[in-house]
Amino acid sequence: MPHEVRNEPVIAVLLPCYNEELTIGEVVRRFRETLPAAAIYVYDNNSKDLTALKARAAGAVVVREPRQGKGNVVRRMFADIEADIYVMADGDGTYAPEDAPQLINTLLTEHCDMVVGTRRGVTDDAGRSGHAFGNRIFNRLYKGLFGADFTDIFSGYRVFSRRFVKSFPAVSGGFEIETEMSVHASQLKLPVNEMALDYGRRPEGSSSKLSTFRDGARILWMFAMLVKETQPQRFFGTFALFFLAASIGLMIPLLVEFAETGLVPRMPTWVLSVGLLLSSMLAMVTGLILDSVSRGRAEQKRIFYLSIPAGRIGRRAGGNEQASPKTAPGKASRAA
Repeated sequence: MPHEVRNEPVIAVLLPCYNEELTIGEVVRRFRETLPAAAIYVYDNNSKDLTALKARAAGAVVVREPRQGKGNVVRRMFADIEADIYVMADGDGTYAPEDAPQLINTLLTEHCDMVVGTRRGVTDDAGRSGHAFGNRIFNRLYKGLFGADFTDIFSGYRVFSRRFVKSFPAVSGGFEIETEMSVHASQLKLPVNEMALDYGRRPEGSSSKLSTFRDGARILWMFAMLVKETQPQRFFGTFALFFLAASIGLMIPLLVEFAETGLVPRMPTWVLSVGLLLSSMLAMVTGLILDSVSRGRAEQKRIFYLSIPAGRIGRRAGGNEQASPKTAPGKASRAA
C-alpha cells in the first residue's frame, strides 16, 4: 500500500518555567486537552522546586536549561524543537490554554508569522502596579521607535510559524526576549496579528519573577541596543545633534567676543567646543556608514527567512482546509 501523505501542521507547545510547581501541572493538562495531538515541552530553568517532576507527571517533555534567564530558555527551545507551528506561553497559569486554537487559526487563515495574544485586563489587579505602568510606557516607546505593529510587546502568549522561529537570532538572555521578537518582526516587515485575550491572576503562593526596576532597566537598555542595531542613523544622529547643540552653545559667545576684540577668550572652552563639533561630525558619519551596514544585514535576514521551508502551513496558503495538529518530533529528549 502507498504511504499516506500527511498534510497536517505539526504543533509544539513551548513552556519556559522557573519555580512554577503550583501551576505547571494544570497548565500542561489543559494544553493536552485543548491540543491533544501537540507535543508539550517544558524547559526547566534551574527551578528549586518540583516544577520538572510535576510537568513530567502531567505528560510534558521536560528539558533542563542551565543558563539562567527566559531569553536563554527560548533560544534553546527554538534551536531544539522542530515543528510547523509553535505555541509559546508561560507556565504560571495566567494565559488560558483554551485560547490556543484561536491563535493558531488566526496564524493559518491570515497567513501570519506571529500572532500575539494581547493581555486584556493587565491592570493593577492582575499584577503589580509598577508592571502595569511600565507596560504602558514601553508600549508607547516601542510605537515611537519601531512602529505600530504591536500594542503589547511583553505578552508571553504567542504563536509562531517555523520561518519566524528558525530565523530569529535570540540574542537576549532575560525577559527582554519578547521585545526582541517584536523588533525582529517589525524590522523584516513580517505579517503579524494580535488577539485580545483575558489575562488571569497568579494563584495564591505564586509570585512574579519580574523585578520592576532591574528588568525595566534591562529592557530599556535592550531598546537602546536594538535601535543602534536596526536604526543606527537615528541612534548616532541623536548624539550628533546633542554634540552639535552643545558645541554651538559654547562657541557662539566666544565668536561674539572674538569679533569685538580680536582675541580668543577662554581657550579651554574653545577647545572643548571644537572637540564637540568634531564629535558631532564623527557621530553623523558613523551613523551613515552603519545605516548602510544595517540595511545589508536586514536584507540578508530577509533572504535567510525566505530560504527556510514554511513546512506544512506553507502548502495551505492557497487552500481553505482546516488544520489538524500533529505531534511535534522535537530533537529535545526527556530529561532524566
